[in-house]
Amino acid sequence: MQELKRFPIGVQDFERLRNDGKYYVDKTDLVYKMTHTDDYYFLSRPRRFGKSLLVSTLKCYFEGRKDLFTGLAMEKLETEWKKYPVLHISFAINKYVDFKTLQIVLNSQLCEWEKNYGVTKNSDDPGDRFATIIKEIHAKTGTQPAVLVDEYDAPLLDSMDNPELQNTLKQEMRKFFSPLKDLGGIIRFVFLTGISKFSQLSIFSELNNLKVITMNDDYAAICGITEEELFTQMKPEIQALAEKQKLTYEEACEALKEQYDGYHFSENSPDVYNPFSLINALADKSLSNYWFATGTPTILTKLISKYDMDPKDFDEGFPATQEMFDAPTETATDAIPMLYQSGYITIKDYKNGKYTLQFPNNEVRFGFLKSLMPYYATPLVSKNDTFLLKFTDSLENEDLEQALNLTRAFISSVPYNAEKQTEAHYKTIFYLVARLCTPFVVRTEEASAAGRSDMVVETKTAVYMFEFKLDGSAEEALKQITDKGYLIQYTARTKDDGTAKTLYKIGISFDTQTRTIGEWKWSKDS
Repeated sequence: MQELKRFPIGVQDFERLRNDGKYYVDKTDLVYKMTHTDDYYFLSRPRRFGKSLLVSTLKCYFEGRKDLFTGLAMEKLETEWKKYPVLHISFAINKYVDFKTLQIVLNSQLCEWEKNYGVTKNSDDPGDRFATIIKEIHAKTGTQPAVLVDEYDAPLLDSMDNPELQNTLKQEMRKFFSPLKDLGGIIRFVFLTGISKFSQLSIFSELNNLKVITMNDDYAAICGITEEELFTQMKPEIQALAEKQKLTYEEACEALKEQYDGYHFSENSPDVYNPFSLINALADKSLSNYWFATGTPTILTKLISKYDMDPKDFDEGFPATQEMFDAPTETATDAIPMLYQSGYITIKDYKNGKYTLQFPNNEVRFGFLKSLMPYYATPLVSKNDTFLLKFTDSLENEDLEQALNLTRAFISSVPYNAEKQTEAHYKTIFYLVARLCTPFVVRTEEASAAGRSDMVVETKTAVYMFEFKLDGSAEEALKQITDKGYLIQYTARTKDDGTAKTLYKIGISFDTQTRTIGEWKWSKDS
């Protein structure tokens, strides 16, 4: 059997990765193109998408570390290997809960540069000190320094729920970055990266020569692993996963695609897989939810509490203009820009200037919806999970009475909130419950000749058609399913053994007085 690759799990340092013989998906042709085309760049990508590794690769390149690029595209492309001073700072090393934390981070980095390059501190202003360092380095070495900034927006994302603190942090960061514009003539290269897109004037002052490559076709694959890279370079690892999971090679490819693929970062972007999840999956020979297993990001929690989000929109896809999602986060009036920039939704289609946004894959869909459960239902995660397991078993066993009794008790335990006593809210809870039962296929608002059904859940043996009413009649809801023929299109559904699936019609009434399911009626479709 061919020896399997040693993947760089948790390694974001290019030098360490290469010296340790860990596998590297070669992006150095794009690094070369970028460093020989323009001088100032900004790139936004979701967390754990390889931004820090890209910054580290740029650092090693500008330091002239030719030995680290042996066997890579850069080895043939670069002929001079000129060495440049590199000023590299990452803002991802702290949580910015106050102004003092940012001051400490900036001062620590400035002190390190002053020590390394023999520069005397001339001011307490971070911008003045940064400018002096750049000028002194150029004067002493006769070489233009490269400036690499990783996770520039970490302080601003940490302070999302504190506008006053965020504004203070912005002002301090604006001072720090201010020399980059005025000293452009003695700077070789500037690269800034982060998750989100804050307005240029709010952070980078008048840095109007910044080339934003976030949605550039040429650099769509500079972070992440493309479908072509996966299927041409990682066949032995896919085969090993297939054997472990008792799948065929083709089934394993499809499972990896459904679980981790689906990202598109431009109009003509190739399919891009989440690199963190993919290499963990191949290393472990598993199909787990790695991206969310590292913890629910605070960004998502804050967005859930700030905006009234309908998860069905993100599941089924919705039309959007570029201005709706590629927009500064601090001026956004809804969650779409941050959800897109953070990787929870992505471009699924583009045509005639219109985009379709949707969850990228099953891993993100499951993690996102599960993160919503405490907001829509109960904050007790263990209670939510226990209910989901029992509900799943009930529907798989076609025990509708048990499933609905469980649901009635579960919804009645949801903390009271008068603003949430709407039919839409109850439908969302039902939708989340059904969608998180991972073996099931769930469809909402599905069109038929006579209208749109509320929700259908399909298992291996049955199809359940739900219609909901708020303070209405379960009999009326049941009759609507029959009268409008919602189940007709499902009559040809068959089980694995070729026999017909059982079709169920379920009418449910939500009672705003008891704040749970009031009554239900169901029948098998004849």
